[in-house]
Amino acid sequence: MSVPHRAGMRPGPAPETGALTVPVRGELDDAGGQELIAVVVAHLGSPEPPPAVRLDFRELEGVDPLGLAALLMIHRHTSAAGAVLRLDNRPRSLERLLRQTNVLDHLTAAEAGRTGPGG
Repeated sequence: MSVPHRAGMRPGPAPETGALTVPVRGELDDAGGQELIAVVVAHLGSPEPPPAVRLDFRELEGVDPLGLAALLMIHRHTSAAGAVLRLDNRPRSLERLLRQTNVLDHLTAAEAGRTGPGG
């Protein structure tokens, strides 16, 4: 199965946990959001779907409303697949947007409920 990914987006499983880690770089807008959704959905639909999806925002430059909608759609897909969604290395701007729109708790509820190794 060929998994789509945008230039610079190199998703890969973490060998120790099997979690899928996807670096999110640049602007998370309509085009970037659609590509991110496609990457995550392709992996969730694979014969061995990941138990968790980690979006790494270390190199995120900005998010527009359609990028936020993409994060909500990814949450919907991970929840349906029984996978945990984790939002790693959130910059202040993303944190502020998620709080202002009241979706931070929604997107990170499963993440906050897990403690211990890897959680």
